[in-house]
Amino acid sequence: MSMSIARSIRALKTGSSSKLSLPKRTLATPVNTNLYTPVLPAKIPAVLHLKSGQSYHGHNFGSENSKFGETVFSTSITSYTDSMTDPSYLGQILVFTSPMIGNYGVPSNSSPPGFPGIPYLESEKIQCTGVVVSDVALKYSHYKAVESLHEWCKRYDVPGITGVDTRAITSLLRDQGTTLGRLAVGEESLKPAPASSEFWDPSTENLVAQASTKQPYVLNAEGKGPRIALLDFGTKANILRSLVKRGAVVTVLPWDYDFNSIRDQFDGLFLSNGPGDPKQIMETALRVRETIDQWDKPIFGICMGHQVLGLAAGLEAYRMTFGNRGHNQPVLALASSGSINAGRVYVTSQNHQYALKLTEEFPEGWAPFFINCNDSSVEGIISTPESGKRVWGVQFHPESAGGPLDTIEMFTDFVNECQFGPSGGSNMIAGEVKIGGSDAKAASEISATA
Repeated sequence: MSMSIARSIRALKTGSSSKLSLPKRTLATPVNTNLYTPVLPAKIPAVLHLKSGQSYHGHNFGSENSKFGETVFSTSITSYTDSMTDPSYLGQILVFTSPMIGNYGVPSNSSPPGFPGIPYLESEKIQCTGVVVSDVALKYSHYKAVESLHEWCKRYDVPGITGVDTRAITSLLRDQGTTLGRLAVGEESLKPAPASSEFWDPSTENLVAQASTKQPYVLNAEGKGPRIALLDFGTKANILRSLVKRGAVVTVLPWDYDFNSIRDQFDGLFLSNGPGDPKQIMETALRVRETIDQWDKPIFGICMGHQVLGLAAGLEAYRMTFGNRGHNQPVLALASSGSINAGRVYVTSQNHQYALKLTEEFPEGWAPFFINCNDSSVEGIISTPESGKRVWGVQFHPESAGGPLDTIEMFTDFVNECQFGPSGGSNMIAGEVKIGGSDAKAASEISATA
């Protein structure tokens, strides 16, 4: 207890003073940070132009360079730093529905204790092309903060716009779908909107190749757990942390690495998340099909990895109207496996534009695992008991960062399955598929009208 507080308490007890002398409360930010320098040094005009014809005028923060991208929205309330460093946002102009962004600043991105080689945030840098917020915080306060959102965006050449109606933009994107856009800054903002042919569409490019590691590397090389290969489509750092934390020795491979040539060295295969259209990496999906057919070890895919598994299984991937991006997406489990119980609703974190199509009859050896309670999209697939395989795919992020941890134990199940097999108690095969393909179709229609 500090001396000033102790004296005040004694004075209160003795009645010798009618006024408490409590220490002044300060912001929880390192003292070497100048909080009172506004993050907006000048009111530089900025405008968000959408290909559909709308323009939203505000002021710039971050980089003063203009950028093209795909305009999407996220309903996440916290963890803007994690969202902006998620490689799945590569090529996208990110609209935050939360009204104030930047109030707790940006932490250092150096590796946390115990996880060398893995950044503190979701990747080494900001991945989105631009940021759109209603109100950027002029001051920030957090004990881990080292810089403001403005300074961070400026350092990575990412423009931002503030002072716009993000509710109106979000409503528009929900109605017409994600839309190509341009964030114009300074003198560029005074010029007419670009012609339709000038907008850049990131989905036409292989974004996975841009986000993936270029060379293989190993994490937790001295670990005592199973040896897991991870095909990197643009993996989030917390996926790596979640595997390493459970003792796994993780070998991260480029997206187009021929895993089948070295698969016998490993106890399991993990397919990561990543940006863009899964059909851009169809060659990888075909190699994964070969892996599934010829290999009997556990396989787990998240987000893009889930879509690649679906393509390998013979399912169809399609582009959603506006996708799911946020930390509050409810999914219904249709099968029991490991820590997942059929019939339970799990709240999940998501970031994707594409999904697998729900069909009356699933391919032989496969069953739907999860379904989205809001839009009935397929949120997971699983190998059936008859297949003899041990394969999971989920559209959501069990590791979250940020978001709920309802399904985090799926990582424990997977690592145990890789190390001990069915004797470990996780059992990645669907012990009982409660709802089949046709029933899932009926369940989706019910959830869509609920």
